[in-house]
Amino acid sequence: MSSPHNGAFNSAPTSEASLEARLAAPDIETIDALESLGGDIVILGAGGKMGPSLATMARRAIADRARRVIAVSRFTDAQTAAALSAQGVEILRADLSDPRAMAELPYATNVVWMAGQKFGTTGDPVGTWTQNVVASVHAAERFAGARSVCFSTGNVYGRTRIANGGSQEGDPLVPDGEYAASCVGRERVFESVARRTGSPLLLYRLFYACDLRYGVVTELALKVLQQQPIDLRTAWVNMIWQGDANRLALRSLVTANTPALALNVTGPMVRVREVAECLGKHAGVAPLFEHDEGAESLVANVTRLDEQLPHTPLPLDTLCAWAVSWIRNDGRLLNKPTKFEVRDGQF
Repeated sequence: MSSPHNGAFNSAPTSEASLEARLAAPDIETIDALESLGGDIVILGAGGKMGPSLATMARRAIADRARRVIAVSRFTDAQTAAALSAQGVEILRADLSDPRAMAELPYATNVVWMAGQKFGTTGDPVGTWTQNVVASVHAAERFAGARSVCFSTGNVYGRTRIANGGSQEGDPLVPDGEYAASCVGRERVFESVARRTGSPLLLYRLFYACDLRYGVVTELALKVLQQQPIDLRTAWVNMIWQGDANRLALRSLVTANTPALALNVTGPMVRVREVAECLGKHAGVAPLFEHDEGAESLVANVTRLDEQLPHTPLPLDTLCAWAVSWIRNDGRLLNKPTKFEVRDGQF
């Protein structure tokens, strides 16, 4: 198995350009997976945190320039759209909650659905259901028959006891709050259309991707460096380097199945205390903690992922070292907290 985590990528990223290069670097498994599928790829909701690097990775992985990689979003950030276009990604602007706009999109045999809303749910639940469920109806119907990966979230499970080893894909879905409930709705919509049309589908339940500009590790690194106490009531977490999550999302197109298959996508369960101590080691700062460790967290079992899509993840120690270096060198931060420690379902 190849590893993207070697050679020129060993040292910490020192600029957004070098960071983006790592986030968008395909490995041989990703290249082989997309080669085996053939056909065009459309990425819906490509303007968010992960979409640009995933679309760039798909373009870099496909040598045949006759195959289109199409990124669809409102693209309110013109710079993001221009950067994708420069990489050879075709840009289409559309409001995915508008059925007329969805109907005008070109059909593709491979679809990655990344659109959705999380933050602001408490203040705008209707908007959240519109983006997470209504828009999903339009997409599932427009691309019926295509092979699809539908981005979802671990929030569909709710918290579980750490002693149980993390939620598994066959566990009952017990969403906590409107955001999580709307994500169950998104999954059910895609499953319903896939069942009726015989479309291959993979439900991509992602737990906490980390890009140095955002993510659990970056949030904890800021607290360590600023000597702010870290709350241990949410004592365990799963997380994954965004570059690895991008590769697995594209490879997941091959594992899309009829009937639909759900897949937890993240790294192994790890103690929040352990992550903070690793960050403290690289920062030369002893982390501060408060509260006792809780017995429940939103955590995943990744046995199925390891079986379906074996991969070599970026080591936690490397990610911690990079996060400390990024912050200390004034790397740009997105200020989009994961809220991994939220325990009441309110986002």
